[in-house]
Amino acid sequence: MTTETKTIKLDQFLKWIGIASTGGEAKVMIQNGEVQVNGATETRRGRKLGSGDAVMVQGETYNVDLNT
Repeated sequence: MTTETKTIKLDQFLKWIGIASTGGEAKVMIQNGEVQVNGATETRRGRKLGSGDAVMVQGETYNVDLNT
């Protein structure tokens, strides 16, 4: 029996929650060091996020929940 772990890339997550309207906008925010994942600045837009991760951007924290 295999368990597939759901993940989403950081740039896709920023678009999904409405912080970035385009992938390009998300890329710039990430590369400029404006995004933190689990308390650490993340500059890789392809960073895979899973449920339980916390993304902080523009002073707000968003919890990743991919179980829905």
